[in-house]
Amino acid sequence: MKGDSLRGQTVAFDAAEAPALPLAALLALATAGFITILTEALPAGLLAQMSRDLAVSEALVGQFVTIYAIGSLLAAIPLVALTRGWRRRPLLQTAICGFFIVNTITALADNFVLILLARLFAGIFAGLLWALLAGFASRMVADSLRGRAIAVAMAGAPLALSLGIPLGTLLGSWVGWHYTFGVVSLLTLLLVVWVQMKVPDFAGEPKSCRSRVIDVLAMPGVSAVLAVTFAFVLAHNILYTYIVPFLAQAGMVARTDLVLFIFGSMALAGIWIIGVGIDRWLRRLTVLSIMLFGVAALALAVWSRMPLIIYFGIGAWAWPLAVLRPCSRLPPPMHLERLPMSDKR
Repeated sequence: MKGDSLRGQTVAFDAAEAPALPLAALLALATAGFITILTEALPAGLLAQMSRDLAVSEALVGQFVTIYAIGSLLAAIPLVALTRGWRRRPLLQTAICGFFIVNTITALADNFVLILLARLFAGIFAGLLWALLAGFASRMVADSLRGRAIAVAMAGAPLALSLGIPLGTLLGSWVGWHYTFGVVSLLTLLLVVWVQMKVPDFAGEPKSCRSRVIDVLAMPGVSAVLAVTFAFVLAHNILYTYIVPFLAQAGMVARTDLVLFIFGSMALAGIWIIGVGIDRWLRRLTVLSIMLFGVAALALAVWSRMPLIIYFGIGAWAWPLAVLRPCSRLPPPMHLERLPMSDKR
């Protein structure tokens, strides 16, 4: 599961000393998520360009997203288990620097296989990074702010899809996809400095507090969260990667910008809603989001040639995207209460 093991992780300072959210640090984490999703989904916006320049079909370029997901899926749990004892900030910086390397390779390469290999490693670094963000955010704040802190830290994902991908696609139309990935690499370097300056370091998980992965999977509710998260991410990635061909069957390719604007607007609304309600209505928001996404997917499947339904479906799809990520990463308070203190040593 993409979520840092939170056993042994509690607020590393007196809650009375930190009544407000540490926004500089949380926004750095959000930017890390932004770059992660931007790296993952940018080929979807540059599908035609990359297909032409690499002399392969658009379907093959779409596999850049698939191989990224495979790397993340295969690496997330083993990497979390392997690195639980490592200090958190150096581990986070390792993942971020990994994105700099793979995006630089993508920016410079003209070989499909080389880029595919770089994308595999990008997915591996993504699996590690997503496993860190929620744990980092929860350790920075008092218990009463934990949900909102995680919501801020996870906001980079919907922002990348609503703003980053359209802007990246626009930039790619101006300067080409090579330079676009180069810009992402430069942003990653700036993020390394930001994280070093603003994000606190925390000790890894003590051996005495570690659980076996199989024991974590056996915890009530974990399997359900994994299944829902897997199904949602799979469905989202398939549709988002091929959004332009999907719109083409309804004669709406010229309205792609409008569709992405609707998607982005609803994702931003979802970020605001989750920030307000996650600490009070976690379960309700999660269930409502799942139901709304199901309705949206059904509408898009049945009425795929009706523009009005497509607009509704896209908007209804974007809202759960913003809500489910932080909701699926917030640990139940009853688990956190049993965790031992872990200071910043």
